[in-house]
Amino acid sequence: MFSKVLIANRGEIAVRIIRACREMGIRTVAVYSEADKDALHTQLADESVCIGKAQALDSYLNMERILSATVASGAEAIHPGFGFLSENSKFAELCDKCNITFIGPSAEVIEKTGNKQEARNTMIKAGVPVIPGTKEPVMDAARGKEIAASIGYPVMIKAALGGGGKGMRAVYDEKDFEKEFNNAQREAINGFADGTMYIEKYIENPRHIEFQILADNYGNVIHLGERDCSIQRNHQKMVEESPSAALDEKTRQQMGEMAVKAARAVGYTNAGTVEFLLDKNKNFYFMERPRAVITGVGAYYPDYVLTNEELSRMVDTTDEWIMTRIGIKERRILRDADKGSAYLGARAVEDLFRKTGLKPEEVDLLICCT
Repeated sequence: MFSKVLIANRGEIAVRIIRACREMGIRTVAVYSEADKDALHTQLADESVCIGKAQALDSYLNMERILSATVASGAEAIHPGFGFLSENSKFAELCDKCNITFIGPSAEVIEKTGNKQEARNTMIKAGVPVIPGTKEPVMDAARGKEIAASIGYPVMIKAALGGGGKGMRAVYDEKDFEKEFNNAQREAINGFADGTMYIEKYIENPRHIEFQILADNYGNVIHLGERDCSIQRNHQKMVEESPSAALDEKTRQQMGEMAVKAARAVGYTNAGTVEFLLDKNKNFYFMERPRAVITGVGAYYPDYVLTNEELSRMVDTTDEWIMTRIGIKERRILRDADKGSAYLGARAVEDLFRKTGLKPEEVDLLICCT
């Protein structure tokens, strides 16, 4: 068990990690840019260290400054959250060389999975279905346009180290390709300090299905079922529903088997997610690398949905204490008086609001007790 962990991230991601560490009795160190000096995560952490200017390249993507802050604060481990350096194999390797524990996959596994192009090639070798696209990195728009023409429009341009919808553009016509490629690449460089891109066939109106996996250090891998994350805005998930109404049992079994195969193919350990796209004909394709799952609760926009498993000690406490713990500005807290299921699906949430007459924008925290 660690006594102190540095969180190499910001905002809501960092807040969730701080809360989880606090529950485990672990002290936390927040890092922040000059623009985030008054951010919530800096106030909730036990310590905070400024690591640079507002630009991410000068702060949250600056490996040397983050490692220096870790050593100076006496933290034994770094939790990268997601985004920024969480999928950077070089950073994980540097942590190991500095005798700092990187809370996440090894550098070798990140190399195979954090880079989407490398992950695609690994999945092809393992027999996991992937969307037709490039096998080699694409660095300039001219080469990308040639590849897009051979694949056939529409195509999707993606950052090799991207995530969260950044560095991603759908292109329907050749005349728009160069502009969209350059925009996506610029976004990737600013967000991930890497301009490597790849191109794949764009699947129109797909379902986004994720499978939760658990893998130990002895080659055992299982999946815990799927989440349907198809309701999105700007490629950001807004609602996750489980089980998916779009899957029949045969497809569910096939996708689960492929998720396990994908994890084994890269030697993945820890908790993770394997993402697929499902087309209208029930064909599914590996979409993303297996990725680490951040510790904490899932979010139902615009509310936090918290189960009794996480809140067994909260149900008898004050709403003010809960508000402080979660780190939100309270307007109103809604409790599920009907003792709903441990996972409150989208329909159950809608029913709850209908019963109470409240609107989602009027509620900051939704507590679901089992």
